[in-house]
Amino acid sequence: MGFSDADLQAIWLTVRLASSSTVLLLIIGTPIAWWLARTRSRLQGPVGAVVALPLVLPPTVLGFYLLLAMGPHGPVGQFTQALGIGLLPFTFWGLLVASVLSSMPFVVQPIQNAIEALGERPLEVAATLGAGPWDRFFTVVVPLAKPGFLTAAILSFAHTVGEFGVVLMIGGNIPGATRVVSVQIYDYVEVMDYDQAFWLAGSMVIFSFLILLALYTLNPQARRF
Repeated sequence: MGFSDADLQAIWLTVRLASSSTVLLLIIGTPIAWWLARTRSRLQGPVGAVVALPLVLPPTVLGFYLLLAMGPHGPVGQFTQALGIGLLPFTFWGLLVASVLSSMPFVVQPIQNAIEALGERPLEVAATLGAGPWDRFFTVVVPLAKPGFLTAAILSFAHTVGEFGVVLMIGGNIPGATRVVSVQIYDYVEVMDYDQAFWLAGSMVIFSFLILLALYTLNPQARRF
């Protein structure tokens, strides 16, 4: 018993998708978290609720609306067609967009909590020493909020690896193109190949345990997120 060629293909695609979405989420989610942590705007509540929406929405609901938006008659679909890149559903890029949106709260909330915990004092001290906004962010905020960034990166990667509903709705089940590990396990169960499903699902259990072990070992504060 071991991984088949289809398993290895699905594992590679899953790792590629999770790595890409984690990098993108750190780039996109950090300014959102910064704004949510420091703004006094009345929009803070609505924006925070929109960011957290994937936590409570069934993944198939999120995937359904993304499918409509990215389809030929949706605004995103019409935009991507106008750019000459075609439609995103059932492609890796469609999966990437869906993964970024579904994992957004797992990045924004830990970073937001870490920035809020800093308070104003370190930034005020840095400003009195002549540090500009970018200098304060990279030399004060990032080092002090490092546990939040670490937690965000690990949770984002792990959540993307385990995602099923959204990726199935947007990516379907195309070998080598959109079939990730969670869909591969579903395929095995559907054809009643329980031995191979058990092997692959067991590997996911071990992977998830190691991710959480690393998270709690490297960053004990992660238990609060």
